[in-house]
Amino acid sequence: MPPLREVIARHGLSASKALGQNFLFDEQLLDRIAAIPGSLEGKQVLEVGPGPGGLTRALLRAGARVTAIEMDRRCLPALAEVEAAFPGKLKVIEGDAMKISPADLFDGPYAIVANLPYNVGTALFTGWLSGEAWPPQWSSLTLMFQEEVARRIIADPDTSAYGRLAVLAQWRSKAKLAMKVHRSAFTPPPKVMSAIVHVEPGEAPEGVSMRVLERVTEAAFGQRRKMLRQSLKGVPGALDALEGLGIDPQRRAETLSVEEFVSVGRALTRK
Repeated sequence: MPPLREVIARHGLSASKALGQNFLFDEQLLDRIAAIPGSLEGKQVLEVGPGPGGLTRALLRAGARVTAIEMDRRCLPALAEVEAAFPGKLKVIEGDAMKISPADLFDGPYAIVANLPYNVGTALFTGWLSGEAWPPQWSSLTLMFQEEVARRIIADPDTSAYGRLAVLAQWRSKAKLAMKVHRSAFTPPPKVMSAIVHVEPGEAPEGVSMRVLERVTEAAFGQRRKMLRQSLKGVPGALDALEGLGIDPQRRAETLSVEEFVSVGRALTRK
């Protein structure tokens, strides 16, 4: 295929700030990203926000069968060229990934690999993590975020980055920082550095409702500077759960481990 820069110039494309777009042209870098999930030969992959198709090409070169969701109509002709170059391997869906359920697109396991648009990346990520059914249909998530967001996902307790995102990502999954990507790799260069997080589903602790855990973490970290006795007083039964578990209500949310949050969630789920 022709170089991506040539394709973009020919179609008069430019990255849309409103859509949180930043384009990657370096094929070696894109191939490294596509290699993070392991072998993709013959596997189904969901890509969100492919833009002109740089990462899409890398995934297809790796042997994946790609379903890509793109809401920017300007990019569809460039993606059609990729589709023609890899017959039967790429399906492009025009639409908003926030409104499309991946379960409706696949009849078996799939991996998600995406350079997520900055403006919806966190919302998409938490949505993919939040299903009650576990293990999920996706086999892994390989996602590019702003580095600050990536560090919040993998953060340890008692650090400034630790919060609701870390608990939701780690309580039944394994999350790691797979690669940093310098801002200069993008066109146009964003103001911040980026990083790729790789997440694989783990074993879900028994007796915990995702909905309950989300409510607890939202309340606890919504007022993270306050003691738990203040931040959790609006969650029925939470203070009793802390007492029953021997967790000091004068502690702050960021000091609780993922396991302690799970214990609180389990106690409330039972109630």
